[in-house]
Amino acid sequence: MGVQVESKRSSRQQPEPEINVTPLVDVVLVLLIIFMVIAPQMEHGERVELPAVFQPDPKSKSKLDPIYVTITGAGTVFLEKEAVADLPALGERLRAIRAAAPERRVVIKGDSSVKYGRVRETFALCQEVGFAGISLQVSQRGGGASAAPEEG
Repeated sequence: MGVQVESKRSSRQQPEPEINVTPLVDVVLVLLIIFMVIAPQMEHGERVELPAVFQPDPKSKSKLDPIYVTITGAGTVFLEKEAVADLPALGERLRAIRAAAPERRVVIKGDSSVKYGRVRETFALCQEVGFAGISLQVSQRGGGASAAPEEG
């Protein structure tokens, strides 16, 4: 039951401390902008030199039709629509075609049931003969649908 005596100090109102959040918001926004600019530039994983893809000029394409080499599911090789006895015979015929028209391209159509080694041997033979433009024809989706080779 004491009586409180007010002193001069207590008669003044003491200021309540305030935190000014404006500088804090400014700093956070600057950091956010920096991370937004830098994040897309960061690379993931190890840095490697990726191979370039040769894309010829569409205007300079050969007007000649490609040579189709077809490998059936049974392993029979066709040059255009004629069956070829074996790979050496195919090589001879391809050399004759290359001598007549060196710009022609080769498109290899291998059945999906053919072993990859057989297709690779045919591809290597075409390279050995000297054809620069060799393509493998594939379908867009799985299945046996035949698709035209993409130009480009």
